[in-house]
Amino acid sequence: MRLSTFATAAVLAVTPIAVQAQDVTPLVSAEWLKARAGDDNLVILDIRADIENTDLGELPYIANAVVAPYNTAGWRTEIEGVPGQIPPAEQIAELIGSLGIDGDDHVVIVPWGTDSSEFGGATRVYWTFKYLGHDEVSILDGGWRQYDAQGGERVAEASVPEAAEFPYEVREELRATTADVEAALAAGTKLVDGRPNAQFIGEAKSPVARVAGTIPGALNLENSAVYSAEYASFAQPETIAALAEGIGLGADEENIVFCNTGHWASVVWFALHEVGGNKNTAMYDGSMAEWTADPARPVE
Repeated sequence: MRLSTFATAAVLAVTPIAVQAQDVTPLVSAEWLKARAGDDNLVILDIRADIENTDLGELPYIANAVVAPYNTAGWRTEIEGVPGQIPPAEQIAELIGSLGIDGDDHVVIVPWGTDSSEFGGATRVYWTFKYLGHDEVSILDGGWRQYDAQGGERVAEASVPEAAEFPYEVREELRATTADVEAALAAGTKLVDGRPNAQFIGEAKSPVARVAGTIPGALNLENSAVYSAEYASFAQPETIAALAEGIGLGADEENIVFCNTGHWASVVWFALHEVGGNKNTAMYDGSMAEWTADPARPVE
């Protein structure tokens, strides 16, 4: 990745350290990022929304980061009336390339780290990179909250990237379709609802879902259970294993996670598939918005 950086704050020169494949983990700490922020082939991807409208003063940006807000940059789109879908692969690859990211880069995604719902922007973008076949991707655990608390370098202006070519090879197994969910129902494959319990039991409903309730037989693993808003940290593997066991999901058991639009579901997918290591977990990004659009599909 090549960058032209316009920043009023001084940036310390560091000797680049090559990022090896074995160093790429789903989560990295603020200290890890601070130590490697100037490395070759390391891209800090800041997806925070409304950065300009905060009280962060004259230095609201992360040094060496490129900015692509989760809610406005084009990470999700409406397709055939269903909101929150991943855009066509060539379109999302063009967005990623416009950020100066190529196939050799290790991407570290930075959200605000406010709570599990906001952190879901990072897990959804992470899932997008994995879906496109890019394994060199991580999330900053705790997001900006941890970065700032650890004294991470702040600058006045975001980095301006030089566009690159981002190669991709779609991994269809990471994304479940409505047909896949229908087949899972018929086969008895576990379905995991990542929404708050009130929506799971039908006491509350998102505006994007036609009716309240969940897919018959689904299990409920609330997205808030795997991220601590108080401590700005993601759950450890042993906690995720206990949560999965608590809902009756085996360690390597095949399952499909869903929510309303594939946002909260991405938090649970990240927990099960990446941190927990269950590679038999797929995500239904159409979720209840798509499922309930057809009255013929069952809801309980």
